[in-house]
Order: sequence, then structure tokens, then C-alpha cells
Amino acid sequence: MARKCVNCESRKGMTRFENETFTVDYNGMSAKVEGLAGWRCNACGEVEFDAESARQYAAAGDELVLRERERQSKDIRRIRRKLGLSQVAAARLTGGGHNAFSRYERGETMPMPAILNLFRLLDKHPELLKDLTKARNAG
Repeated sequence: MARKCVNCESRKGMTRFENETFTVDYNGMSAKVEGLAGWRCNACGEVEFDAESARQYAAAGDELVLRERERQSKDIRRIRRKLGLSQVAAARLTGGGHNAFSRYERGETMPMPAILNLFRLLDKHPELLKDLTKARNAG
């Protein structure tokens, strides 16, 4: 009996592949993972890795996420210091808890995109911090 595709449910069958290279992409970074094996759908091209290949592919993706988290933690710390903000003041500005920036800067938690965008904007236009703190104190 032919293996059924989990994506398109085609019964045209899945073809076994061995020793192929796949690229994992995450947030502008990529990693090649070689020697993967599994099944490819003859109808839609969907790929199902075997257990070991799935583990290798996932590990490569996890490594990219950790690298991005480290890059973001360094960026957020650099920008916060450039602005002369304590971690508590930065958390207050963004509405986060008192330990939020400590966790961001240690790479334990990824900040929400809105926080990253705000800090990247303030990095380019630090003069806007005064307007933000006035608005925050008035509200």
C-alpha cells in the first residue's frame, strides 16, 4: 500500500529519499543540514523526514533561534544603555514587568516585536525618548 501524503492526502505515493541537504531559514539566517532522509510526496512535494533527520533539522532550527535571541539580547542591552535607562525604567516604558529587561538581556526571553521595534527606533532617534517619557508620565 502506498504511503499517503499528510499534506495533500494524495495517494500518488511518497518516494523515499536519502542523503539530501536541506536549508533551514530563520529571520534572515540559514543553516544547511546534510545527510537527511525521509519521504517526498509525488503530487505536492511535501517532505516527511524520518525520526533522526527530523531531530537534526529541528536542532539546526533551534540553533538559529538561539543565535537570534543572543543577537537581540545584545542589541536591546546596547540600546537601553545608550539611552541611559535602567532595566526597571525600560520595563516601565514598555509596560513590562520589573524583571522583563533582565530576562531579555540574558537571552532567556525574546521581547515582543513591538518592543524591539521601539528600541530600534529609539536607537536611531534617541531624542524621541523625552516625548515618550512625558507621554507615559502624563497618562
